[in-house]
Amino acid sequence: MKKLILFFAILALAIVACQDNSEEITPNQEVTAIDMSDFYVYTDDDNLSAKGTSDSHGDKCHSMQVLNRQLKENPGLENRMYNIELRTRKAIAAKGKPSKPGNGGGGGGTDPEPTIYSGSVTIPVVINIIEQNTGQVTDAQISSQITILNEDFNDNNPNTSSTPNYFSSLIANTDITFVLADVNRKVSNKSSWGTRDTMKNSKRGGISPTDPANNLNIWVCEIGGGILGYAQFPGGSSSTDGVVITTSAFGENTAGGVYGDGRTATHEVGHWLNLRHIWGDGGCSVDDFVADTPVAGGPNYGGPNGTCQGEVNSCNEGSGDLPDMTMNYMDYVYDDCMYMFTNGQNDRMRTLFGTGGARESFVQ
Repeated sequence: MKKLILFFAILALAIVACQDNSEEITPNQEVTAIDMSDFYVYTDDDNLSAKGTSDSHGDKCHSMQVLNRQLKENPGLENRMYNIELRTRKAIAAKGKPSKPGNGGGGGGTDPEPTIYSGSVTIPVVINIIEQNTGQVTDAQISSQITILNEDFNDNNPNTSSTPNYFSSLIANTDITFVLADVNRKVSNKSSWGTRDTMKNSKRGGISPTDPANNLNIWVCEIGGGILGYAQFPGGSSSTDGVVITTSAFGENTAGGVYGDGRTATHEVGHWLNLRHIWGDGGCSVDDFVADTPVAGGPNYGGPNGTCQGEVNSCNEGSGDLPDMTMNYMDYVYDDCMYMFTNGQNDRMRTLFGTGGARESFVQ
């Protein structure tokens, strides 16, 4: 009986010792609280203001509407996007700090410490064209679109020289290069493909994606409804992963008018790399999760006769407040009027390529 009592006494002491040790924090294990209280995935329909191919304010980008649908159809998507955002914020919060031991480095942790990927990134691009007539989308358009993506993501947009002084220090060179990997073509008499991803399914008349873990798939087709494009955010199904651009907005294209300079793809690839619209798809109280983009009350458009919009401050917050960053690729201005990503947006995008990131496979 005494031996049994002694056994339980030793067991109790061992449990207490383990509990005490689990609460110890070494000097190198600084705990940083990550505030996720402002994170959202669903967007109210009333806030989904957009614009179309004319000067009227119809739908330009349909990414948030598509996300709303996907969240309803896929109950696990919200949790995956939450975890991607949490990793992103952890990586940005740790920027410039010494890395912590453990956490995937042999210390017994199973989840690698989130980091902002620091190397060059090369993204192979597969263009999937569904056209009503063979050759409707020309090789010149394809080539120009790849060139435009590389200009925009590497701070080589010729219009960047127009950046106001108060934003010039924020311009990012993302060091992301896009290379054409393949072109798939299909002729179809379908006049409008909509936004339910049917163009991404060969069994439904479209073209299924090519190895989406290692290629950015871009579909070019007639979307309809004045919509210029949409993208899938990180965390969604691999069977629909990629970007869709309507034919007239793809590459250098006179048929696109003020949206004929290929920047719809830049905008949508920004979503594919986890960027939100510059105004956060809400009012002045909603954020785009980027610290160096000023708060905006809604999308900005263009001036009269295809000109760029002048300075706008839709959320004047008093002394030191900056105007809307209308020239950001994630706004809705005309193609010639958008010409920058910020350093904060670059951090968000590059976190996806870090260890354990949602698009890490592109750099492995």
